[in-house]
Amino acid sequence: MAAGGFSLKRLVRVRELLERHVDSGFVPGMVAVLARHGEVHIEATGNLAFEGSGAGIPMAGDTIVRMASMTKPIVAACAMTLVEDCTLRLDDPVDDLLPELANMTVLADPNGPLDDIVPAKRPLTLRDLLTFTLGTGMVPAEPGTVPIADALDTLGGLSSDEWIRRLGSLPLVYQPGENWLYETGADVTGVLIARATGMSFGDALRERIFEPLGMTDTAFSVSGERIGRFATAYDRDDVAGKAVVQDPPNGRFSRPPTFESGGGGLISTANDYLAFTSALLAGGTHHGERVLSRPSVTLMTSNHLSPAQLALSGFEPGYFDTLGWGFGMSVRTRRTHLGPSVGSYGWPGFYGTAWYNDPVEDMTTIFIMQRAHMGDQKLPMWSDLWTTVYQAIDD
Repeated sequence: MAAGGFSLKRLVRVRELLERHVDSGFVPGMVAVLARHGEVHIEATGNLAFEGSGAGIPMAGDTIVRMASMTKPIVAACAMTLVEDCTLRLDDPVDDLLPELANMTVLADPNGPLDDIVPAKRPLTLRDLLTFTLGTGMVPAEPGTVPIADALDTLGGLSSDEWIRRLGSLPLVYQPGENWLYETGADVTGVLIARATGMSFGDALRERIFEPLGMTDTAFSVSGERIGRFATAYDRDDVAGKAVVQDPPNGRFSRPPTFESGGGGLISTANDYLAFTSALLAGGTHHGERVLSRPSVTLMTSNHLSPAQLALSGFEPGYFDTLGWGFGMSVRTRRTHLGPSVGSYGWPGFYGTAWYNDPVEDMTTIFIMQRAHMGDQKLPMWSDLWTTVYQAIDD
């Protein structure tokens, strides 16, 4: 038995699977972090890029990557620090800080015209934002088929104030609290945090989460010498039949963004993210210092939604059959495969990053790669990755 309750022989399977993905040309490099009973195992293989200077730099725990939707749990944690100091309350209306979202209207038909509306039955609350039940969010649809989807798709590239103003000018898709819709609740939470603290969203995250946890490489952009540790992001070119550069190190994350997105804007490292996830697993403490209260962590990582609230998510049918939703992250409600136990919590990201804490096993697992559209946990590759982790448990 290895330290941490893993089989050394079986841990080899984790590395072999990572190497197969790299050797096949799927990605230039991958990192897996398995932390259990206070022992940390990092498996890293490949390089930061297929081409250029990054092709000669090995992937490692301090490789900087785009975390995409793994930003969302960090945003929820920051919001809970504001609840703890009584700056915000979970069930108070957010109208005073976000007047743009006061007196909202709601579509009479989610697929219908934008002027066929009814009044919202109640104001929006922080709880609505954290559980993604504020009534608006990602509406997957072919362009030109669903008016609200087209309208929401026009909101990119704006400052936070202009974005929230234009969001507030649109009707909600559903009544507050009625259904779960992805993404937008985390972005609204970021604007709320900035206004509640009187500082930029990034500065609030730094003061309340990153500095207490020692997350020195986590931010909304990467610059200076750190760009040398920033992995290239790839996508698939169906015509060429291979991976092509989607975002280079000197691309859109090399300068501060116009809008600091709580939905998916952070860059980080496996080491930094492990500090965050380990603090949650430890009930809110980091090296003996409390960052969040244990009750806050319990609240964040408990399922708050019914199957009916998740049924109209816009995700593929059955996506939430074994998952619920806490604050900014999913919660495992049923175990059907060799993977996270019931009560495990976490979330993946667009570029193929993924994380789950498993309190039953006292374990944190983080996967890192940089390939667009690869975070979907229904993809067969993820079944294999989680299987290699759980088959290595040896106690």
